Amino acid sequence: MDTSWMAGGNCATHPPDTFFPSDGVGVEVARRICDGCPVGERCLEYALRNRIDHGVWGGTSERQRRRILKARRDATTPIAV
Repeated sequence: MDTSWMAGGNCATHPPDTFFPSDGVGVEVARRICDGCPVGERCLEYALRNRIDHGVWGGTSERQRRRILKARRDATTPIAV
């Protein structure tokens, strides 16, 4: 899997542990770094596709990514009649 796009992210100049915070304040710090990132959408899709459940990816928390995945599942699940 090609991950060369990661080098173009706002996160490339920060320590990796910044994006794996242990509290809500740390999540907000990481999200601010992600804000306006040129590869943010790609980063988010990478995390969703690979079911990465730790850290901040594409400016989203673990909880936000779970919600996105659930919404996508709900949107593609046929309604039983």
